[in-house]
Amino acid sequence: MRETRRDSHAAAGEHLIIAQSYTMAHQCVVVLVMMKEHYFDDLKVGDRFKSEPLSVTEKEVIEFAHKFDPQMFHLSQRRAERSIFKGLIASGWHTAAMSMRLLVQTLNFAEGAIGLGVDELRWPNAVRPGDVLTVDTEILELRPSRSRPGHGIIRFRNVTTNQRGEVVQTMLASAMVPKRDKDDQ
Repeated sequence: MRETRRDSHAAAGEHLIIAQSYTMAHQCVVVLVMMKEHYFDDLKVGDRFKSEPLSVTEKEVIEFAHKFDPQMFHLSQRRAERSIFKGLIASGWHTAAMSMRLLVQTLNFAEGAIGLGVDELRWPNAVRPGDVLTVDTEILELRPSRSRPGHGIIRFRNVTTNQRGEVVQTMLASAMVPKRDKDDQ
């Protein structure tokens, strides 16, 4: 469960994020994090952002595969050992979903970002259970939206790496993000 609330102690543009995990009807973890919201106006070409790490578990790899990519090298360690991968790997689409999560958490766009398309998506190395992923994002282009004056268009490159520094995904994409209200400036 994830909940965002404005906290009276937070600086302008920051929200108190409360993440809670539940198992078997009892609360296990409560994490408090201060995250700055980003608007189109806050970004510059060349800006770089690095995500927090995300650990990949065998259970998550198999659950994602069961729902969205039910191939044997994503579903069973035993069967995956006989594949060209010589072990269980995450679906590329699972890698993309985890990378998206890290992007969204890191840039924390006010009111969210509307994906306009992915021009390039590559998975040069497999993600395996036990890997720890991070995403590096670079802002490549910025322009005001012609059809939505309260928004801007960003073009960015994401590079997802594992704990060994191996690139597991590259993505070139565009998104529409809100501009800061004139009242907030």
